[in-house]
Amino acid sequence: MAISPYVRRLRDALGPARLLFPSVAGLVRADGGRLLLVQNRDDGSWTTPGGAIEVDETPATAVVREVWEETGLFVTPRRVFGVYGGPRFLVRYDNGDESQYISTMFDCEIVSGEPRPDGDETMAVRFLTLDEASRLPLSPWLVDVLPRLYDVASPPWFEPTAWRPSAD
Repeated sequence: MAISPYVRRLRDALGPARLLFPSVAGLVRADGGRLLLVQNRDDGSWTTPGGAIEVDETPATAVVREVWEETGLFVTPRRVFGVYGGPRFLVRYDNGDESQYISTMFDCEIVSGEPRPDGDETMAVRFLTLDEASRLPLSPWLVDVLPRLYDVASPPWFEPTAWRPSAD
């Protein structure tokens, strides 16, 4: 997976320290309640198409670009499905780098294109039912979140807070 010039500069300055990145995921659906998932070339796990937001890019533009790059589908974001983050979204790379993602997930509608892996980041692209997807090796963050992604009628979602101010 290619590293952006922005991330390269951060890594050159900070080394493998954990970095926090805004990111996006595209939820692309097909008939029969199937959701588009991609298989990561790096580790073979399955996940939603998406990735980091580039400098000066809006989240909506980032999701359109990421879905296009990874799947060959040109999409239009229709609504924010949810915002996810926290420890489940920590990725430790083989070289020791740590990245923690905050992901804005968008429900997207296909405008054009045919599903195909990009051969760089993705090696397979498939529309899957919840049952089919549940039997695949999933990205760690997706395991607990997966059933929620199939609930198309749900309102936008975020992890409830447990934080409270300290009593001084």
